[in-house]
Amino acid sequence: MAKKSAIEKNKRRQKLVAKYAAKREALKAITTNQDASMEERFRAQLQLAELPRNSSKVRVRNRCEVTGRPRAYYRKLKMSRIALRDLGNTGQIPGIVKSSW
Repeated sequence: MAKKSAIEKNKRRQKLVAKYAAKREALKAITTNQDASMEERFRAQLQLAELPRNSSKVRVRNRCEVTGRPRAYYRKLKMSRIALRDLGNTGQIPGIVKSSW
């Protein structure tokens, strides 16, 4: 099980990303727009830099929803390989069976 503080920190980051997503997208569109003036693009870049760092999408870490483990994460299932194996062996995930030959 991961530290609760790390899990909570990641949840706070996810909330910030959701809160600032529209504003960040609009500012990025201005900075990449070649038709906008240089001053306007520079001003948008400065406003983008003033936003909280944790509001950036790349700072959010994918974590297992069962254990909070940050590594060996399956995006499709939203869990780590270890949690997947445990739940699969106990028969709690439909369609997953332990292989034997």
